Amino acid sequence: MMRTDDQTWAAIDAETERQERQLELIASENHASAEVIAAMGTALTNKYAEGYPGRRYYGGCEHVDTVEDLARDRVRELFGAERANVQPHSGTQANMAAFMAICDPGATVLAMSLDHGGHLSHGHPKNFSGVFYDFHHYGVTEGDEVIDMDEVRDKALALRPAVLLAGASAYSRTLDFEAFSAIAKEIDAKLMVDMAHIAGLVAGKAHPSPIPYADVTTFTTHKTLRGPRGGAVLAELDVIKKVNSALFPGGQGGPLMHVIAAKAIAFREALAPEFEAYAARVVENAGAMAARLQERGLRIVSGGTDNHVMLVDVNAKGLSGREAEDLLHSVEITCNKNLIPYDKRPPMEASGVRLGSAAITTRGLGVDDCVTLADCIADVLEAPTDDSVAARVRGSIGELAQSYPIYPEGLATGA
Repeated sequence: MMRTDDQTWAAIDAETERQERQLELIASENHASAEVIAAMGTALTNKYAEGYPGRRYYGGCEHVDTVEDLARDRVRELFGAERANVQPHSGTQANMAAFMAICDPGATVLAMSLDHGGHLSHGHPKNFSGVFYDFHHYGVTEGDEVIDMDEVRDKALALRPAVLLAGASAYSRTLDFEAFSAIAKEIDAKLMVDMAHIAGLVAGKAHPSPIPYADVTTFTTHKTLRGPRGGAVLAELDVIKKVNSALFPGGQGGPLMHVIAAKAIAFREALAPEFEAYAARVVENAGAMAARLQERGLRIVSGGTDNHVMLVDVNAKGLSGREAEDLLHSVEITCNKNLIPYDKRPPMEASGVRLGSAAITTRGLGVDDCVTLADCIADVLEAPTDDSVAARVRGSIGELAQSYPIYPEGLATGA
């Protein structure tokens, strides 16, 4: 391929170089394989395929039907689900389809509060979820900062929501899907699980699966699952029929067939035995990093992590989350500011940073590397104005990044 748009390709090349140079600790990001990325740059992007395999509104869909069938069959096998929809462009659109399938507009939904670790699409007032549904929230206790299932039950009994939603974007402990299911059954509610963050850990048997308990399960394909950006929905036949209609024509038009091809490849990769080992390493690396940060005087919300994510309280260092994010970015460590439970700062300042181990584990970093990385983080946050510390840490991060290239053979992005 001949490049003709120098400005766009320069930005693409710069981003590829940035990812190689920096260590990615944003918990919602990962590094897809070269094959997954290649699939997104194929002629499938040219094909309109509104509808579903065998029931399209356009001709010429025989090959994209094969691709979508592969993706659906593989994801069903991966999670042990009865039916699947792989067309959502994002996790939020997967959630929109799930809500439309299992409850009416205005219905009451009980979900985890965003400022305690929930997600924007779980009832934020400016998100579709908060606009069209009556959301109420549970959180974590002020003492141990974990979900108290007795409190969830009490709120559920008082509210009698149509939907009980389990799932989070910044919660580091294991979700008890069996307990959520028991509460939902007690109040005759639907149980919806958004496993966007932990989907890869569930696939790799490093976190309990919600599939035996949930009426509908949504997830993203790009976080711990390490696929392309996108979403998916799993449910039994009666619910997935409603999800299908809610997604098309309800919330989307033509599916992104090139992305669905990349999903199919990612699901195949996750079905390989190596992926289970990867998921275990993700959890092990996160635990090692959290433990070392605690040893260095940084408080980890809830006292640790059971998955890939941890919330680090930076108040004790006299910093806001925003300041900590900027300091770490200056030494080639990427993370994001994040509210901590009962935070007194506004969201754009926050009192914590969220760290995740999925992307660095994909690169190949192990426990010893994660301890070194934790020391680098602590060194910078302890001496935020010391340029010599920043220079030393930047050098250490550079050595780690060079030791573990993401794409050692490069990417096929044209010449």
